[in-house]
Amino acid sequence: MRTPHGVAESSRRIRTVRRLARLSLVVMISNLLVILWGAFVRATGSGAGCGSHWPLCNGEVFPRSAEFETLVELTHRLTSGLALGLVLWLVVASFRLRPPGHPVRQGSIWILVFMLAEALVGAGIVLNELVADDSSMARAIVMTVHLLNTFGLLAACTLTTVWAQGQPRFELRRSPRVARWFLLALGGLLLVGTTGAIAALGDTLFPAASFEEAWQQDLSPTSHWLLRLRSLHPAVAVLVGLFLLKLPARIRRTVRFPDPESKQRVQLYGKLLSLTVLLQLMAGTLNIFLLVPIWLQLVHLALADGVWILLVLLAHAVLATAVTEPDAVP
Repeated sequence: MRTPHGVAESSRRIRTVRRLARLSLVVMISNLLVILWGAFVRATGSGAGCGSHWPLCNGEVFPRSAEFETLVELTHRLTSGLALGLVLWLVVASFRLRPPGHPVRQGSIWILVFMLAEALVGAGIVLNELVADDSSMARAIVMTVHLLNTFGLLAACTLTTVWAQGQPRFELRRSPRVARWFLLALGGLLLVGTTGAIAALGDTLFPAASFEEAWQQDLSPTSHWLLRLRSLHPAVAVLVGLFLLKLPARIRRTVRFPDPESKQRVQLYGKLLSLTVLLQLMAGTLNIFLLVPIWLQLVHLALADGVWILLVLLAHAVLATAVTEPDAVP
């Protein structure tokens, strides 16, 4: 029979888990919103809204200018600062409420590292004036680094949220064959993101008036290199998308789980991943034919982030609970 002290201690632990889980989820959502707003900054050409000043905006803390680009860029900086404050809160709460060695502690530190890297890359973009109409190789490289760091940030947020809910660590050696599939899938998504960043920059800097004009831009040997590389993105996206659509079925045929709950979680994540991949491919196709309107660019990015998060969730659910692999290779 449990004593009153034991009941109170159990209740306290449950409250601690819930508090950290809610806070880590808020951190992830806030970062998603900041990422989407950052895409809006790029799509509207508002990256130079604060001039070449950072962290000040046009040399002021709160500039008097009411220009649209300034308001868009300033809003991005303020929301980024708010998101960083939430991350610091999560780090403090993780170290206060969890013992040494707990994965939530490590996850929160990784979130902070990626957040600081985001800030440094953003500062470099502004201070080096890699904004507005700049079409240099340097801008494309920095944008790619920015995007890859963003994926790392989202992965850290996702895993920290899972660990805050009391889920165990994942182990690659638990199911080596499936681990290789996930590493290939994650690498494929990073490649999709890289080509997508190049395509998005080309669309922003060299907008086409019609689908035919866009097609001619892609094929013309005299077009800017950003436009000639733009067609790589849909090709890579389709190939990686097909791999992701097959992944849940491969996992079902290959991996065994210790309990029905683990199996159901994996099946749920697999179905959500497949659905989001299909929606993403549809959004990408619409983007091409509608000439990438800003609202659809944001939807496309939101779905891309959703695919990444769901793949991380699926990988964790499998590699944290899988117990055996059948001998037959699917």
